[in-house]
Amino acid sequence: MYDLLVVGAGPYGLSIASHAATAGLKVRVFGRPMASWRDHMPSGMFLKSEPWASNLSDPEGRWRLDVFCAFRGITARHAEPIPLEVFAEYGLWFARNAVPGVDERTVVRVARCAGGFEAVAEDGEACTARTVALAVGVLPFAEVPAALHGLPADLVSHSSHHGGLGRFRDQDVTVIGGGQAALETAALLTEQGTRVRVLARADRLCWNDAPPPWERPWWRSARSPHSGLGPGWRNWFYAERPGLYRRLPERTRTRIAAGALGPAGAWWVRERVEHRVELLLGREVVTAHEVPEGLRLETLSRRGGPVVLETGHVIAATGFRATRDRLRLLSPDLRALLATGADGAPAVGPEFESSYPGLFLAGLITASGFGPAMRFVHGAAFTAGTLVRGVRRRLRKGPAHRQIPAARPTGEPETVRG
Repeated sequence: MYDLLVVGAGPYGLSIASHAATAGLKVRVFGRPMASWRDHMPSGMFLKSEPWASNLSDPEGRWRLDVFCAFRGITARHAEPIPLEVFAEYGLWFARNAVPGVDERTVVRVARCAGGFEAVAEDGEACTARTVALAVGVLPFAEVPAALHGLPADLVSHSSHHGGLGRFRDQDVTVIGGGQAALETAALLTEQGTRVRVLARADRLCWNDAPPPWERPWWRSARSPHSGLGPGWRNWFYAERPGLYRRLPERTRTRIAAGALGPAGAWWVRERVEHRVELLLGREVVTAHEVPEGLRLETLSRRGGPVVLETGHVIAATGFRATRDRLRLLSPDLRALLATGADGAPAVGPEFESSYPGLFLAGLITASGFGPAMRFVHGAAFTAGTLVRGVRRRLRKGPAHRQIPAARPTGEPETVRG
């Protein structure tokens, strides 16, 4: 039986595994390293975060992005975005050097068992662990507008479904959304010859400003400090003090996590969109119907009334909604035992432990508890160190669920006593 099973091998999973191995835990990691970045983002994209804010985390800080870039002869400067392919290669390099081996199979089920948890891989092999850390990234939580539900996958997709956009060359595509994913996707489509438009509910697009110079007078730094989420004291608080963020009232935390830092496009993609991509702003799709050439979308705005348009394909770049019910790899009885917050996300304690002892969560699904940093790579360092401390504390206490009660028929959470 392992001390810790890490499910997921993206930035959070790899960082957790590195900290756990250094702490002397018997750890096993499942997942294809950097799969989201390698398989679900089109070539030609760039990181929105600054290079110095995009490090995976090992306890000694040896395997940073700038070290990898220097090794490869690549420039990694402030205010110069890093290509997606470089970051994916960096993650693989980190995995080889900072993590004690990764099992690239996918875990399809995590369930309770005596003394801990049982995880079942895609080929049916099972292993057990006293604790589990779910670092499943964003893919299970893709959000598509209700008006597009039930339509064929060849007509409607989410932006995270695409590792490449070549299939849309010389076609007509409508991208829904006003954030970075929508705008960069639209830019890439336009640049390859696709007829594309962006449809967004907002009346205008928001663009992030270019970051201020790294070296600047002290009074300017004091007025608006750099942070892993952008300049300014508010962003600094989100980026550097997630532990304090968690102490805010739940209603405040939930509101900030849902609305802070977006949707907005990076400063370096603006000129690739404005005056080059058709923009339909202040509009929302209310119904969608399949037609011989693709889809007919009926849109509505508060000012201009209904407008109907036809398109060959819709890409919904409409973000992610991380809720307990979308953690489908958890067995139904285990999933039902997780307490949730007002937004439907599982509640987590100060060390990322869920309400079910021994089950830890990481990444986007903890944003309502620890803040917007959990939506970015920058949050991996705080998460890894804090979560592994929590795992070690749980292991010293021993399993809090030696007896495995039957799941309640109603699916209501039951009290689990330590």
